[in-house]
Amino acid sequence: MTWLAFPIAIAVALLIVPAGIRGLLDAGLVRPNYRGASLAFPLGAVLATAALIALAPLAFLDDRGDLDLLAPGLRQWMPYLLGVAFLGFLDDSLGRGENAGAPRGWRGHARALRAGSLSTGAVKALGALALAAYVVSGRGLESWRYIADVGLLILATNLFNLLDLRPGRAEKGLGLLGVGLCLGAWTLAPIELLGIFTGPVLIGAWFTLRERAMLGDTGSNLVGAIGGVWLLTTLGPDARLIALAAIAGLTIYGELRSISVTIDSVPPLRWLDSLGRA
Repeated sequence: MTWLAFPIAIAVALLIVPAGIRGLLDAGLVRPNYRGASLAFPLGAVLATAALIALAPLAFLDDRGDLDLLAPGLRQWMPYLLGVAFLGFLDDSLGRGENAGAPRGWRGHARALRAGSLSTGAVKALGALALAAYVVSGRGLESWRYIADVGLLILATNLFNLLDLRPGRAEKGLGLLGVGLCLGAWTLAPIELLGIFTGPVLIGAWFTLRERAMLGDTGSNLVGAIGGVWLLTTLGPDARLIALAAIAGLTIYGELRSISVTIDSVPPLRWLDSLGRA
């Protein structure tokens, strides 16, 4: 019955996410989006909170009622999901932003480190690396496969951060990944494992697509972490290596070229990218 975590998390998110967005607006927590509209920010903090609230009744019933509502593997991955969301929140709260001379991308953060400056983005990257190394350990992997899985988790998280430049793009990418993994492996294991996080992300996508809120690094990190964990737990060893190579290639491309320009230049991708937006 682990699949029940997903609809329960959706029900909780339907109550929490709209109220959380109103709370962000009331507190003046807004930021201009790519079109200059001021939106509630960061929605990712609300999504993580909704997941935690959904966890409370599920954990109580799972333990006291012996209902098997939570996947056993959730305990292993929770530190990474919540940890990278927190690191993203630090970047959202303390970072200088895109238009204030802040370093952008891995190359920018590396240059800042060489210059003796530790940006919030570098703190986020180093913290995510430490968390990934922790949660991937203990799986009995050979040394090089362990390093490859850590790299896959880190790069997947970062890739969704690169995608989050237009409303709903990161969530659509996660949805396509989830559908592909579930159909390809003919399993609902990804939804059963991380349903408490996927549910709030699904509800939050409605508000990002309607340009009422922005994920921020808090949310894009959370979305990327979900995708990375899905890849690690659904794919076999060789398939994970293929996924690592593909994501590494996309990451390099995103560092050197504009993903948004590429999407806009390909009609099917442009249609999918704009689908559902206000």
